[in-house]
Amino acid sequence: MEDVILVNDKTQYGQEALSLAKDNMILKVDFTDLLKRTSHNRIYSELLVKAVGKKMLNSDTLVLDATAGLGEDAFLLAAAGLRVKMYERDETIAKLLEDGLKRASCDEQLAPVVSRMELVFADSIAAMEDNSIRPDIVYLDPMFPQRTKSGLIKKKFQILQQLESPCDEEDRLLNAALSTDAKKIIIKRPLKGEYLAGVKPSYSLKGRAIRYDCISR
Repeated sequence: MEDVILVNDKTQYGQEALSLAKDNMILKVDFTDLLKRTSHNRIYSELLVKAVGKKMLNSDTLVLDATAGLGEDAFLLAAAGLRVKMYERDETIAKLLEDGLKRASCDEQLAPVVSRMELVFADSIAAMEDNSIRPDIVYLDPMFPQRTKSGLIKKKFQILQQLESPCDEEDRLLNAALSTDAKKIIIKRPLKGEYLAGVKPSYSLKGRAIRYDCISR
């Protein structure tokens, strides 16, 4: 029996993972699903890790993940050796992520990675604007409508979007990231999507469905 948080805020408590239940689907944070992408140096072939750049792939680099969500991208960054400070402003999503981190810390394969991940339940825009954190990299993944052939993945994002809508403060989000004086800002976008806030990046790395726009300074 899993702990379940329903979208209507009714809760049931069990013994295992904290989960979100909606439309016959259980959604929880389980980083074991990402292990195959990080094993045998596969992590360095990840497009997001390539966007960071070899010179910054070390434990001295601090990444501010301003839109943590379920923490999957943050896990990939931490698996590459970076320290990641994750901000999530939605209470339900933050609770799911907190529970996933707690369980992962008890797993010998996951623990070394999640030890480099810190979750903050707060508005990242406000934190960046008041200069309360000085990151080397800011990572932005403002939620955008997903176009995918996978019904499971599509349903997953539909559930998340019921809790947290796609970003409607693009200008403020990007300006807040720029105000941190980070050496690099990495922005996740749909492959053919417009630039965030209309600002052209220094360069972009393109995958099959998404791209990473990078602003270097």
